Amino acid sequence: MSKDAATDIEQPFMSHLLELRDRLLRAVLVVLVVFLALFPFGNDIYHFIAEPLMAVMPEGTSMIATKVASPFLTPFKLSLIAAVFVSMPYLLYQLWAFIAPGLYQHEKRMAMPLLASSVVLFYLGAAFAYFVVFPLVFKFFTSVTPEGVAVMTDISEYLDFVLTLFFAFGLAFEIPIATILLVWMGMTSPEKLAGKRPYVIVGAFVIGMLLTPPDVISQTLLALPMWVLFEAGIIFSRFFVREREDDEQGDEEEHSISGAAPAGASVATPPVHTRVDETEEEFKPLSEEEMEAELDRLEAELDEEEASWHEEDSEEAPEPEETGDPVDRKLARVNELREAMDFDAARKLLYEVLVEGNENQVLVAKNILAQLDDD
Repeated sequence: MSKDAATDIEQPFMSHLLELRDRLLRAVLVVLVVFLALFPFGNDIYHFIAEPLMAVMPEGTSMIATKVASPFLTPFKLSLIAAVFVSMPYLLYQLWAFIAPGLYQHEKRMAMPLLASSVVLFYLGAAFAYFVVFPLVFKFFTSVTPEGVAVMTDISEYLDFVLTLFFAFGLAFEIPIATILLVWMGMTSPEKLAGKRPYVIVGAFVIGMLLTPPDVISQTLLALPMWVLFEAGIIFSRFFVREREDDEQGDEEEHSISGAAPAGASVATPPVHTRVDETEEEFKPLSEEEMEAELDRLEAELDEEEASWHEEDSEEAPEPEETGDPVDRKLARVNELREAMDFDAARKLLYEVLVEGNENQVLVAKNILAQLDDD
């Protein structure tokens, strides 16, 4: 690799690293600003988070701090996590702004709604945990307390417990997004996902058992929404597949009308063509003598056309490249490329002949391709 080429590769890589550094710094700065704004209200935020437990605690009991630094570190930790939670839309925007330039237009149209939906679903999962799960779980815990045992929960242990549930339910509510992404990437289909429904139900309860405390209530309250969200993901993915098929059909019709190849299509790959399919059953390999005779005939026709061009006035005579059968010229060019051992270019022209040529020209192209494959 030359020095200039290495420099060209190094410069974009360094520019990406610099952009990543800038966006990370912006994200950290925003989280820091939000944290500084929330920290003075750390005790109030903790009181709000602890309200579901304190509402069901027996009379005369309260939460306690068993460690020396817990009264300070617990609100500090909660304020920092709350800052990240509040700043999540901006953090995801920075992630989106970093990867968006490398996406195609249809990928951008798909990624932006999914990104926004994932944020909303995570917040809904956290809200579901706070308003639905916490009251039921804490009421169950306090009701089964053995006689003579005072419920006095440590504030740091409680914070770790509720953060685990927030994360578990927020992540579980992302199931529709994960389902749509799997279908979008072609890894599965809505029909296959629907066929795996019994396994998904069992897996939801297993995940609920692993991510939640060891009680039936929280496990069920996590497994059932996961199942419902899985069904919602299948429904939305069906609409997505139908919409994508309509878009692809519209693109094919547009390209068929304009005569242009779809973006990203490989020129070297022979497209499906009715004329090729019709002659495929009738294809019979030519002998080497017949092939040489056919190529000689094509070259003779081209020589006659060139001779007629020279006899006419040079100003009025059309250019050789603009007259005559273009498919015959391509076959003649294929013969020249074979002699020059440029087989890749020859194959490319032969694929074009398979699409554009008549029955005889397609037959000649197929025989040449068969010879190239034998070589």
